[in-house]
Amino acid sequence: MRKEIIGGQYDEERAMYYLQQADLKGCVFAGPADGESALKEARDITVTDCHFSLRYPLWHVTGFTLTDSEMDEMTRAALWYAKDGRISNCALNGIKAVRECDHIEISDCEISSQEFGWKSRGISLANTRITSEYLFLDSRDISLSHVKMNGKYSFQYVEHLDVADSVLDTKDAFWHSKHVTVRNSIVKGEYLGWYSEDLTLIGCKIIGTQPLYCCKGLKLINCTMEDTDLAFEYSEVEAEVNGHIDSVRNPLAGTIICDSVGEVIMADAVMPCKGRVIVRE
Repeated sequence: MRKEIIGGQYDEERAMYYLQQADLKGCVFAGPADGESALKEARDITVTDCHFSLRYPLWHVTGFTLTDSEMDEMTRAALWYAKDGRISNCALNGIKAVRECDHIEISDCEISSQEFGWKSRGISLANTRITSEYLFLDSRDISLSHVKMNGKYSFQYVEHLDVADSVLDTKDAFWHSKHVTVRNSIVKGEYLGWYSEDLTLIGCKIIGTQPLYCCKGLKLINCTMEDTDLAFEYSEVEAEVNGHIDSVRNPLAGTIICDSVGEVIMADAVMPCKGRVIVRE
């Protein structure tokens, strides 16, 4: 039989350790005892309309739903080693909110969390706004849909990432990434995609200096590029760009098709570069 816990306030260490088959509503996890790990090792729980202001509340939790709740900036490292969860209509504002988690669905949330999503697997974000300086470092099987993201060093060492209908305002995105597809999105930042493998951008707007350096298996399909100088250096690339590219430098192999290009630089290369730039007539 499921437990129902309504309207309580809890601040002691491990207040509900190993809680099972329970529904929490309108609870507050805060107070002078300043205890950690309130719901650690919980199983099969729902958390609705709750407020968190203590560290490490949902570590090693399996089978959970978190809705209409808030984790303030004091809720550091909120979800680590958690599995099989759904988070919706929540505000997650503590640093390192998700790490080493498996199969978490996140939707309709507002997130401000440095170092979000590190070393995780099977995480999805939908209809969400997120600010994170380091987002999804070294994670796998990640999907974003209708996400507005602001960050700096995003998706480094990520594998099997799918992004659709999103706005990524970032900097060094996709460094050393593998098997990434971005569709119908805006990708803004400096030094996009360096050292990536099998990065595919479809119907995207790419903005920023020196993108796509030393890439393997790079594809651009029906994309546009803005303020993109010194692009494609030492990359293996097949690109169809609509409109103008400011400049291209030493593409290693493949073909870049565009409507116009400011400059093609084939000089001072440290390796033989045989990539071609073709301007449509």
